[in-house]
Amino acid sequence: MSSKSCWTSKSCWISKSCWISKSCWIRWLGAPLVAFVLTVAPSVSSVHAVEDARKVSVVSFGFFGDQGVFRREATGAAQVVAGRFGGGPIDVQYNSKEGGGATIEALARSLEVAANGVHTENDILFLILTSHGSRAGLAVKAGQLTQTLTPSNLADMLARTGVRHKVVVISACYSGVFIPRLANPDMLVITAADANHPSFGCQDTAKWTYFGDAFFNIALRQAKSLKNAFVVARALIKKRELREHFEPSNPLMAGGANVQPLLIARP
Repeated sequence: MSSKSCWTSKSCWISKSCWISKSCWIRWLGAPLVAFVLTVAPSVSSVHAVEDARKVSVVSFGFFGDQGVFRREATGAAQVVAGRFGGGPIDVQYNSKEGGGATIEALARSLEVAANGVHTENDILFLILTSHGSRAGLAVKAGQLTQTLTPSNLADMLARTGVRHKVVVISACYSGVFIPRLANPDMLVITAADANHPSFGCQDTAKWTYFGDAFFNIALRQAKSLKNAFVVARALIKKRELREHFEPSNPLMAGGANVQPLLIARP
């Protein structure tokens, strides 16, 4: 049966040879199928292209040089985050008793460099800060240099980056003081304590603080999302503090409604 007669003949629809003929089906389905593929495929491809291209740029600072735990935590936390969410550059800086370059000015430069290396709308800036803290902010100690990074300082730095989606994790006593100035739908903020309590585990020889161990070293290595990691870490910290008779530090998580769906950890 010719192609013309197959399309125009009523008998074609009940003809056994036409039902089993591959060429008949291709002619009948070909045009609509091609139109569907040409319409849908580009949009699907573009969505996957954006997802695949999304980068997570990690900046991690250990501010307090007199105790080695902050150097080790800044380094280890950056490695865990990069391993779970990776795809972008990593900048780790820390201080020691002799000195170091992890200052407030260096943090501003690092954030600017990180912002220049990512797409400001599609990519994510992930900032990790670990140090001693007070109700005034974070302590910076590099040799004889002492500074305080305030919530206002940090908010201004992050705003200047121009990067829309950001995550800030602060491992320090009283680190909840940063939440009012930082947390919003485009910025997820996780702190080791609320604004009125210390956190624990900053011994010089320790590898992690209590918060760093629970959140980065244990929970984030396995959790699929930052929210899940925080829930697990908060429970671990509370259990440890109660066991050791410390007043609960009350870790906090705020903001980030637009950021969390973008950060799904790798297997």
